[in-house]
Amino acid sequence: MKIKLLYIGKEDAELFQQGIDFYTKKIQFYNPFETVVIPYLKNTKSLSVLEQKKREGEFIFKKIESSDFVVLLDENGKVKSSLEFSNLIQQSLNQGHKTVVFVIGGAYGFSEEVYQRSNLKLSLSKMTFPHLMTRLIFVEQLYRSFTILKNEPYHHQ
Repeated sequence: MKIKLLYIGKEDAELFQQGIDFYTKKIQFYNPFETVVIPYLKNTKSLSVLEQKKREGEFIFKKIESSDFVVLLDENGKVKSSLEFSNLIQQSLNQGHKTVVFVIGGAYGFSEEVYQRSNLKLSLSKMTFPHLMTRLIFVEQLYRSFTILKNEPYHHQ
C-alpha cells in the first residue's frame, strides 16, 4: 500500500518543512509515502468561495485515481486518538488498498464533489491549525501510527 498526502498550498516555511522532511524520511522506512502539492489558486479575489472550492476540487481530482481510498483531513471529520488512527492504517493495509490518499484542502475546505468522492473524513483536532502545521502534525501522527503497529517505544500510554 502506498500512502500520499495531497495538499493545497506551498512549501514555504523552512521551520515546518524541516519537521515534515524529518518525519517523511522516518515514515518511508515503514511504508511508501509521498507528498503531492497543488499550488494555491491565483487571482482569487474575483472568485466566490464556492468557485474557489470547485476549482481546487478539479485539481484534486486530477491527482487521485478512481481506485484510491480518499481521506479528507477536515475540521468536521471524525476525531481519532493516535491508537485509533493506527488501527485505521492497519485496516487499510489489511483491506489491500493500493493507495490511500489523505487530502488537506484550501482555506475554505472542499467542494461538494470532493466530499462525495471521499471515503472518510478525519479531523486531527477540534482546534484550527495553519496548513503547514497541519501537514507537520499529520506526518508525525502517521509515523507514530507505524511505531504503534510495530510495538516500538515511541508512543507511550
